Amino acid sequence: MSLTGKTAAELGALLAAGEVSAVEVAQAHLDRIAEVDGRVHAFLHVGAESALEQARSVDARRAAGEELGPLAGVPIAHKDVFTTVDMPTTAGSKILEGYRPPYDATVTTRLREAGLVILGKTNLDEFAMGSSTENSAYGPTCNPWDLGRIPGGSSGGSSAAVASYQAPLSTGTDTGGSIRQPAAVTGIVGMKPTYGGSSRYGLIAFASSLDTPGPFARNVLDAALLHEAFSGHDVMDSTSIHAAVPPVVEAARQGDIAGLRVGVVKEFAGEGYQRGVLARFQEAVDLLESLGAKVVELSCPSFTYALPAYYLIAPSEASSNLARFDGMRYGLRVGDDGTRSAEEVMALTRAAGFGPEVKRRIMLGTYALSSGYYDAYYGSAQKVRTLIARDFEAAFHQVDVLVSPTTPTTAFPIGERADDPMAMYLADLCTIPANLAGNAAISVPCGLADEDGLPVGLQIMAPVLGDDRCYRVGAAVEKALRDRWGGPLLKEAPAL
Repeated sequence: MSLTGKTAAELGALLAAGEVSAVEVAQAHLDRIAEVDGRVHAFLHVGAESALEQARSVDARRAAGEELGPLAGVPIAHKDVFTTVDMPTTAGSKILEGYRPPYDATVTTRLREAGLVILGKTNLDEFAMGSSTENSAYGPTCNPWDLGRIPGGSSGGSSAAVASYQAPLSTGTDTGGSIRQPAAVTGIVGMKPTYGGSSRYGLIAFASSLDTPGPFARNVLDAALLHEAFSGHDVMDSTSIHAAVPPVVEAARQGDIAGLRVGVVKEFAGEGYQRGVLARFQEAVDLLESLGAKVVELSCPSFTYALPAYYLIAPSEASSNLARFDGMRYGLRVGDDGTRSAEEVMALTRAAGFGPEVKRRIMLGTYALSSGYYDAYYGSAQKVRTLIARDFEAAFHQVDVLVSPTTPTTAFPIGERADDPMAMYLADLCTIPANLAGNAAISVPCGLADEDGLPVGLQIMAPVLGDDRCYRVGAAVEKALRDRWGGPLLKEAPAL
């Protein structure tokens, strides 16, 4: 098998044994990017020279006898919403085109410290606002299973890079499902850690009480290794949890779920769900039961209000966070010809620099926060958020994890929902509750839908700081399905 076909754990072992160099591994993935990314468009920037320089540094450290981590020398694709001093950081927006930050995000720093080789920055919905990566100012990313379909969003570039074997690992951010939903529709693993378990410092903010960095990989163990590499308390992030990273790698290697209590959320089924998605989900539930788990159906009634609550809270926070992009301090500036006032320049810059979806959410959020409407909209949404957290709390008194489909449908055609924001928002129907409560949640592949042969994801939700439970159940499902399929679901990128 070529180097690009190996898992991150396999590459790490080969590198540690001296059977291959980090430079060879990096070059193999850069060659793969050159071969296929013209069709996929997963990357906004490829830092070939920088990647090879990082790889040479890892090789030199290893040759000098330095003890390195399990992912040292393994390539990774980095979502273009994390600041990087050596590459542009645009957040998929024209308003930050060409911007080079003066500092690295904490996640970036920890990737470098772990010896991971950053190949480049991946495409995303502008400011992470979207479910399809069609909202990027630099064009859509395509799903490697079918180049005419979306790869999910907002982290669609990251999911597509891993699914097309351009990188064994990638980073993403999950605000309302932006890791799990892309993972589901591209047939890979995507994890949203407990909110505050991974640092937001240097992450260009969308919604500060929801944004959560997390890993993508082609298997559960690789995701756990990356999760462990960049997570943990950060003094630079005031929302960072002062607690040890849960034992995610150990859980991913264990994979035994005998006696585990699994709750099926009955609100996540029925109308609006693709038949093939529900069929694969039910098979996954039956599989869990056959592995020794005790499966029960639970009701979380407040989950039905999660979508409208989210689309008041997240835009409100976006309205506040994006006020800093004003054409005055950095980034795009339009109309500054000496004849216009600062207010006019600001208005022209924001009109030219922000795309339609970002403008829509800024306006929604500004309205929800406005005098006379704050209590009716934003305040009420926060009350619903509390009810959702209570539903989770009550559920986790009865079960160890909750499961649901990750997304109601498989990947839809590019352009199909572009003019229908409500249809687009429904892609995050199952994922949003975990963001509002701050819980851990993962998506793992559970088969292909009968109607279109496209991937379906199983979502596993755990309590706050119960991240290891997600990996434990995910690993059990993955092993059982690998045994059934005779290998991983994604053996190669089908459309490439």
